[in-house]
Amino acid sequence: MIDWTSLASQVVGIAFDLMYFGAIIGTIIVVILDNRNPVKTMAWILILMFLPVVGLVFYFFFGRSTRREKMISRKSYNRLMKKPMAEYLAQENCVLPAEYARLSQLFKEINQALPFEGNKVDIYTTGYTKLQALIRELSKAKHHIHMEYYIFEDDPVGRLIRDLLIDKARNGVQVRVIYDDVGCWHVPNRFFEGMRDAGIEVRAFLKVRFPLFTSKVNYRNHRKIVVIDGVVGFVGGMNLAKRYLRGFSWGIWRDTHVMIEGKAVHGLQTAFLLDWYFVDRTLLSASCYFPKKEFFGEGLAQIVTSDPIGPWKEIMQGLTMAIIEAKKYFYMQTPYFLPTESILAAMQTAALAGVDVRLMLPKRGDNRIISLASRSYLADVLSAGVKVYFYNKGFLHSKLMVSDDMLSTIGSTNLDFRSFEHNFEVNAFMYDEGTALRLKDIFVQDQRACSQVFLKNWKKRPLHKRALESFVRLLAPLL
Repeated sequence: MIDWTSLASQVVGIAFDLMYFGAIIGTIIVVILDNRNPVKTMAWILILMFLPVVGLVFYFFFGRSTRREKMISRKSYNRLMKKPMAEYLAQENCVLPAEYARLSQLFKEINQALPFEGNKVDIYTTGYTKLQALIRELSKAKHHIHMEYYIFEDDPVGRLIRDLLIDKARNGVQVRVIYDDVGCWHVPNRFFEGMRDAGIEVRAFLKVRFPLFTSKVNYRNHRKIVVIDGVVGFVGGMNLAKRYLRGFSWGIWRDTHVMIEGKAVHGLQTAFLLDWYFVDRTLLSASCYFPKKEFFGEGLAQIVTSDPIGPWKEIMQGLTMAIIEAKKYFYMQTPYFLPTESILAAMQTAALAGVDVRLMLPKRGDNRIISLASRSYLADVLSAGVKVYFYNKGFLHSKLMVSDDMLSTIGSTNLDFRSFEHNFEVNAFMYDEGTALRLKDIFVQDQRACSQVFLKNWKKRPLHKRALESFVRLLAPLL
């Protein structure tokens, strides 16, 4: 006698297995046909093969590649970049140091970023000094305030800035705010609604809601931009949250931010207005947002953005060129070190050619998985002669890079796959001796709070630590 119940159960089980393995195989085929970076492709294949359930969930939420044309059309992108940059920002007589003419030309070609002279640059290495400067400049605003942050926390720092913005809006100043929806996931809606009720225009960047969750969660706006009256701008690594001032129980929060006064603020304004069009579909290009400026200083600066929209990886390509073309030294600070092949090869090549390449990382990170993956790359650079330092006083979140007493860059970009390939980022590249020497001195001061890592000792670490780091490294392109 046939046990129909058992037979039906077996049929259902077989059907489920076929669908399950079909989904895995189908997903692997989709990953391969997407023609991504082979390293990233292999990482996804390994996850799907050895952790199929986890792999399918992660790929569904984080792995699918949204076509850039669906996020913003090429025609709209070109139109937005062309009008403000060409009509309000173009300068013909800006003289660059000869050794950086190619780097500047690269940024102009792939990012439409123009260098501007006559800028004054103030540098902040603590949350307190940056917050004080920001409050001071916001209080002076007469016409408009444009603010864009990855994290705008509902804590004493966030509420202080919110209340100041509300006060300025009630006094007739145009205030526009962009926050990243993922970066502010846990911030209650009432925090931003209070700003809207006061007349502030507030927009979330790539709002994440089911069922569109999976197409947007992987592309985040990591930029930190403030533009005040088109004359003063802020850019760097600090968000608006209390921890950027107080740090952690186990150490300080060490970061770097700059305030720019001068023509380079046009670049920050352009970046913000492009993002504003992205979230609001409103084109703001009136001359009042690009006022004529006098010379504020001697600094020469170029604002460079990168994003998953265009065909190039602008900041990654620029850093690769800058490292390779360094003559004497290239110092860099980053909280996360998950380098792409081009960045890793550039660091190794420069060090092997005799350039003093130094890399500073936090000894203790804020994310254990990323810290493990970061450490897996250290032997690769140490073996080439790169000097590596662990910052001991707390969490190093700074994205500071300086080279040859002339080139320096501060911004939101980490040395990792996510910043280079998935995030919307912005950096100020500065070509002047004064700024470079100040940032070099900051790096050297930080180095005194570090312990140097030596290859001989690094190789003697316990096997289980090295094995765990190597395993996590397989996921590096996906972190």
